[in-house]
Amino acid sequence: MKFGALQRRVKRCEQVMAVRIGETQDNWGVLSQVWRQGWSPLRIVLVGLAGGFIAGKLEVPGKVNGARWLQMVGSVSSLFASAQAAFATVVAAQAAETADDAADQTDEATEQPAPAAARPAAQPAPTVDTELRGPRPAEAATEMSER
Repeated sequence: MKFGALQRRVKRCEQVMAVRIGETQDNWGVLSQVWRQGWSPLRIVLVGLAGGFIAGKLEVPGKVNGARWLQMVGSVSSLFASAQAAFATVVAAQAAETADDAADQTDEATEQPAPAAARPAAQPAPTVDTELRGPRPAEAATEMSER
């Protein structure tokens, strides 16, 4: 296979991967939202009671005792928390990359001189309120990891 064909193939695969990453992030966001909405206080209490009942019935001397059961639950919850933090980091990194790309495009556009007739009069830059702009990527990642 020729080098140019390989380059086109790699470029196409990168584009497909970028689309798949976007779809995955969208689906993860929907799943996260539905998951949080599904856990009402009553359901949490019922799951706790059912888990305690099952742990009590399955307790075999020396195999699974209360301390090991709590250790397992703590480990699983830590696993979910770290997965959520990792996802928030990926989303923040992609948002930062998008912002960098936009800044590069803006820099390129400002470096090209416009014809004298097409130049508008100097206008002050519009101010953007931070509440309207939204959080920075690092702030969004921190907020996601705190949930």
